[in-house]
Amino acid sequence: MRLAIFGDVVGRSGRNALLDRLPGLKKKLELDFVIVNVENAAGGFGVTAQIVDAFLDAGADALTTGNHAYDQRDEIDIFDRETRLLRPVNFPSSNPGRGSGVFEAKTGASVLVVHAQGQIGMPPGDDPFAAVERELAGAVLGKDVDAIVVDLHAEATSEKMAMGHFLDGRASLVVGTHTHVPTADDRILPRGTGYITDLGMCGDYDSVIGMEKSEPLRRFVTKMPGGRFSPANGEATICGVMVETDPSTGLSKTIAPIRLDGQLRRAMPDSDGSG
Repeated sequence: MRLAIFGDVVGRSGRNALLDRLPGLKKKLELDFVIVNVENAAGGFGVTAQIVDAFLDAGADALTTGNHAYDQRDEIDIFDRETRLLRPVNFPSSNPGRGSGVFEAKTGASVLVVHAQGQIGMPPGDDPFAAVERELAGAVLGKDVDAIVVDLHAEATSEKMAMGHFLDGRASLVVGTHTHVPTADDRILPRGTGYITDLGMCGDYDSVIGMEKSEPLRRFVTKMPGGRFSPANGEATICGVMVETDPSTGLSKTIAPIRLDGQLRRAMPDSDGSG
């Protein structure tokens, strides 16, 4: 099975770029299952029902978010209405929505997607390691489900790496999101789990992590806010990874980055799924 996950969609630029590219990428890469992190898709902060529907219509099978999940306050009910939209599993259980789900891939295979938020430098939340462990307790890879993908939305690279090793051999793919900069460490861990510390964003890289440069620069230089952050609207780069899993074990056989358009160096999987 071929799975792909795309990093944080930031604003109109990132949103339109991925919506335009996704149907063609699914066909070209023969993707059986697609996940998109949409937590910055609505003006850089949160997501709306209209955006959720647009990504599902374009071919996404599941959507993750992060610490900005509920920023669009008038749209929070979408988390209860749309089961394919996930908020972090270690949010309070009383919060709208859910943090994991088992979904059906194009092949009919079952895919468990688990979404968690880190603890270091992030808003308070329950222990993500214990929360993910509970989700995997009743879903053994290769037995109960055909694939398991974990999106850890976290600031610290150490916490994301720790999650990768914690789940090595028990998940198909563990990815980090949130920091918006793609890392060069995509690899298969020793027990067969695909891993990357951060997917990067789908957004304009002529920016400060997707935001128009003037306000972040003002705050760093003067220590004074001058206005609201707003997403940069230049040409976006699409960032993500693709893995191909072993049908007998659910573990990853190959992993390769996806980077298209915009300012970053292009990267696309080869025909065999490798980089």
